[in-house]
Amino acid sequence: MESYVSSIGSRLQMLTTSDHASVVSMNLFVALLCACIVIGHLLEENRWMNESITALIIGLCTGVVILLISGGKSSHLLVFSEDLFFIYLLPPIIFNAGFQVKKKQFFRNFMTIMLFGAVGTLISCFVISLGAMQFFKKLDIGPLDIGDYLAIGAIFAATDSVCTLQVLNQDETPLLYSLVFGEGVVNDATSVVLFNAIQSFDLTNINAAIAWDFVRNFFYLFLASTLLGVLTGLVSAYIIRRLYFGRHSTDREVALMMLMAYLSYMLAELFYLSGILTVFFCGIVMSHYTWHNVTESSRVTTKHAFATLSFVAETFIFLYVGMDALDIEKWRFVSHSPGTSVAVSSILLGLVMVGRAAFVFPLSFLSNLTKKSPNEKISFKQQFIIWWAGLMRGAVSMALAYNKFTSAGHTHLRGNAIMITSTITVVLFSTVLFGLMTQPLIKILLPHPKHQSRSVIISSDPTTPKSFTIPLLGEGQDSLDDLGGHDIDHPSSIRSLLTTPTHTVHHYWRKFDDAFMRPMFGGRGFVPFVPGSPTERNSPNQWH
Repeated sequence: MESYVSSIGSRLQMLTTSDHASVVSMNLFVALLCACIVIGHLLEENRWMNESITALIIGLCTGVVILLISGGKSSHLLVFSEDLFFIYLLPPIIFNAGFQVKKKQFFRNFMTIMLFGAVGTLISCFVISLGAMQFFKKLDIGPLDIGDYLAIGAIFAATDSVCTLQVLNQDETPLLYSLVFGEGVVNDATSVVLFNAIQSFDLTNINAAIAWDFVRNFFYLFLASTLLGVLTGLVSAYIIRRLYFGRHSTDREVALMMLMAYLSYMLAELFYLSGILTVFFCGIVMSHYTWHNVTESSRVTTKHAFATLSFVAETFIFLYVGMDALDIEKWRFVSHSPGTSVAVSSILLGLVMVGRAAFVFPLSFLSNLTKKSPNEKISFKQQFIIWWAGLMRGAVSMALAYNKFTSAGHTHLRGNAIMITSTITVVLFSTVLFGLMTQPLIKILLPHPKHQSRSVIISSDPTTPKSFTIPLLGEGQDSLDDLGGHDIDHPSSIRSLLTTPTHTVHHYWRKFDDAFMRPMFGGRGFVPFVPGSPTERNSPNQWH
């Protein structure tokens, strides 16, 4: 009996020790997050550094310190988890990107964004897969089949939209920001959908039927994910508009918006769709309808709450990637053949650059053919910046590589270890080098972005979350309502229709939106009724 009690006591002591170690790790990690925010603030005016690179460098330095203290056994405080990344960290980042995007620019360049984000990602994946197949066979990295090579293409076709958004400025370079941002989100979604499709098919014995199923499954995931995001956003708008939560509690409005946004992502994961696409389009729909249906205080709260969650998640990701880069377990496998690891990393980095160039310049040329005004065309300098800014690889590539080449976060095969360490090397090198050089490149190639044409720079919208100002209930056009004024020339021929597709589609969309969508789902012009507030004196629930 005594031995049984002592056994239970020793187990409880071990659990207590383990819990205490976890508490210590979390304390240190939160302290590091605070340090990243403070140092990032101090470097705000630095033209070279940005917060993502700052967090990455702090993570690397912390990893070195932990490595020395632990005697070379460990370099990180937390174990990397795909669930942590895909379920908790990525959703607020992507949702906030959709919620606060300047939709005028996004939808003005929608066709170009889809060309870069969807078609361009497929081209990049094909180029990287083909190149890896040719070069890796000459290196001793273990057996890889066609499915592995396609997975490598999907992994390294994923750009780092998080870092890119911190480098570019939405107000100084609106066209560039719109194209790189839009492409980044669609690219991440396309890469994840493509990766999942590759994983779910046996491509070792590929034939016409398997290829057709693969293509059909890819487009199904793409379209179904987008539709789910739109529907979830519309449901949230309808509920908040009909029930007027603000009459009793603005907290309920804010809570419902947050939970519905997260629900869209989890529903996509539940139905094996792309959560990235779903939550992004949910953010766009919520900012167009739901955000205008809530009370004044809820608008301020949601705008800052979503931005804060996104900011903390971004910093968390880059801090951890820096620490995990020095994980001794992965590097031990490649310590006997460092030349192979360097060669693989160099080949992958070169293929990333070639794969991006293979679609940015040709697709920019095709996009320019549809633009009538020279001011709307993408110049060669802008194309170069788009190519350069999209060379960065980040957490999405890391997460997909872990999914493919590790088991429960651990690497057991030399070939898999080489791929993991090569991915880490490419992520660090591309983020630091390309990230540091992007802002100076913009200054050199586009020295006066403020003097671009009015057709490129769209004035801030006082009634959208991104450019939120007081008073909140003032008159103004919603960002989806005016892409170039109300006087839009209607096409008189098929040729003119093809040269001005965005404006034409938007004209009919605006008519449909005003006639059917806004009366049901609210949006700009819907003023929530809050007893005792200044909005009570307005004409509630009226359309201006």
